[in-house]
Amino acid sequence: MTDSRDELLATVASLYYKLNQSQSEIAARLDISSSKVSRLIKEAREKGIVEIQIRMPIPRDFVLEQELITRFGLKDAYVLQTSQTSNDGMDNDTLLKAIGQLAASYVQHVLETVPVGSSVGVAWGTGVHATVSALPDNVTQNINVVPLLGGVGALVVDSPDLARMVAQKLGGRHYDLHAPVLVERAVARDVLLAEPSVREGLLRGQAVKLAITGIGTVQDEASSFLRAGLLTRRDLKELREAGIVGEICGRFFDVEGHYEQYEINQRIIGLELDDLRKIPQSLAVARGLPKVVSIFGALRGRFVKVLATDDVTAREVISLADGEDDIRSAK
Repeated sequence: MTDSRDELLATVASLYYKLNQSQSEIAARLDISSSKVSRLIKEAREKGIVEIQIRMPIPRDFVLEQELITRFGLKDAYVLQTSQTSNDGMDNDTLLKAIGQLAASYVQHVLETVPVGSSVGVAWGTGVHATVSALPDNVTQNINVVPLLGGVGALVVDSPDLARMVAQKLGGRHYDLHAPVLVERAVARDVLLAEPSVREGLLRGQAVKLAITGIGTVQDEASSFLRAGLLTRRDLKELREAGIVGEICGRFFDVEGHYEQYEINQRIIGLELDDLRKIPQSLAVARGLPKVVSIFGALRGRFVKVLATDDVTAREVISLADGEDDIRSAK
């Protein structure tokens, strides 16, 4: 025998959710007050008569996102929920493409809020490339694009290349930074920084409204510097021994987010990390177990305000934070 209360709840819920009737229309039909209709709708949800499903175009793990935001003081986070992305898992390229689509949605949101003629800064890396590739063409936005670090000059999609790609999509102008990202000696960098075109390029980077960057690692299997031929495996080994765990905008840092003491940063031509922190909106796109410690160090350094990654990577980053909390509490 059907419960009359449940029947009433189902009726009210059907009129409200299926027929899109207002609460006042339902109240008039059933000869009850609008306030009672509101209470019945709430009761129907609480009793499970109404089950609300939100179908995300790309599934996200909102719990992990909030955990990252809370733990690291982020403005926002985008975490791909891999358990709902395919049947038996995805390869690295497919995962990165999906994360790039999430990151692109954030970029589009930011671009809707900035004035016409504003500038976006673009670094390098596979995550940045995935994000840029996912941006839809909208040449009417008239957004200018600047590279945040020097060029690579190798078979790697670098910052200037990505700046050109974004400018073509957004209908703005792209600027070049006529300098390599890494030079052999600090004195060579000083000479290049004295060039007006290089100095002006870096000043343009400081003035962008949005920065899009990856987070690099010093692990051999995933190092952009190694892949580009800028560093050797021996170089990376020496960086690891010095305490370095990753790089962002070409600048190397340790697990605490410290970077000032490392000599290699005196040979980098690109945006300073202090300047990166000051940019109003900044997004890092990075994933994978080789980058977990790198991501952790970048978040500890508060170099960016938004992170896009996957749930597996996010859990490992949070686990590192849990481990540090345990060490502190034991002291």
